[in-house]
Amino acid sequence: MISETEMEQVNPGIKRKNRFVIVDAVGVCESDLTDSRPLEKKRNVTFDKLLDAVALGNREPEALESLAGRLVRLEKRFDEALAGEVRRTARGQTLCEIAESLLASTNPDAIEAKAKEGQDPYYQPTDKDLQSSQAKLMQEAVAPLANNPALRQLLIKIHQTSEQVIDVISRDRVLFAGASHQTTQNAEQVTKSFRDYIEKHKAEITALQLLYSRPYRHRLSEPMLKELEKKLREEHAAWTEDRLWDAFAAVAPKKVRGRSQAGRFADLVALVRFVLEREQVLQPFAQTVNQRFIEWIERNIAKDVVFTPEQRAWFELIRDHIATSLSIETNDFNYAPFSQRGGLGKAHQLFGPELPKLLDELNEVLAA
Repeated sequence: MISETEMEQVNPGIKRKNRFVIVDAVGVCESDLTDSRPLEKKRNVTFDKLLDAVALGNREPEALESLAGRLVRLEKRFDEALAGEVRRTARGQTLCEIAESLLASTNPDAIEAKAKEGQDPYYQPTDKDLQSSQAKLMQEAVAPLANNPALRQLLIKIHQTSEQVIDVISRDRVLFAGASHQTTQNAEQVTKSFRDYIEKHKAEITALQLLYSRPYRHRLSEPMLKELEKKLREEHAAWTEDRLWDAFAAVAPKKVRGRSQAGRFADLVALVRFVLEREQVLQPFAQTVNQRFIEWIERNIAKDVVFTPEQRAWFELIRDHIATSLSIETNDFNYAPFSQRGGLGKAHQLFGPELPKLLDELNEVLAA
């Protein structure tokens, strides 16, 4: 820092700094401050071929970098359920973690650090050392893919389902408004194959057993429905809730109300009930739950049962929980949003000894 005396010597009469000069030194360093390399260098190679090539021994840096970029983009399309399935199949790793290892195996700094492991701090690795270290890093990076055929098959199936081709050059021209004959035929094929699958496996899958039985022998749970969702995706990658919903909307538009919320697996209940003809109309599960909730409130009012505003607010939280998780138990009050309002203790305070009976009743009325 320049003192006032030094400032006086440089600029007589001036004892206070009144301006600053900022020097932009970006770009004069020997190496980039950030890694801004474009990752996609194999644009003409399809995802499945690139994945198989790397798994079978292709160690070109361009191939590894391109695959890393595609894995990251693919993971961004995952919902929570799909991300969990991929992580389990990948033995605990995410696609981003695998991509990070692939990129590190082509990074000169990471390669040099690998070569210096266990060496003297001043050791300078030779070209042979660097080549050996890079080979080890590459082998470690591709191992989660090369040694796991199930993961590769799953990723290829997911990519085929989510792949979109976007044409930003051609100008579209409307030729026909409405559902085409081919689109309707495809939708009919999807709904028929889905119906056939449900009918064929209704005695094998727990969730289907419960949805098929009347009355329910046991309460349908979230793990049961997630098992069903997983089996449907294994059977056909395109059998997601929103795509099945679109197919039924195309085949029977007058019987479909509302729109399935993509990724909300509880709407599988509505889809299966509709296929099993337990419901005459296909509408989002949350909408059905809300209708039943309103009817339940009205029945209680008719019986002169009065709920306080706070009790009513809790009932609405319970309704929303059932709409997404299919049921509610007392231990659910230990988590948000109930925990933010006092948790299980507050629930006991509001409803007293009637709490277990009320929960059983709401589970049966809203979700059964």
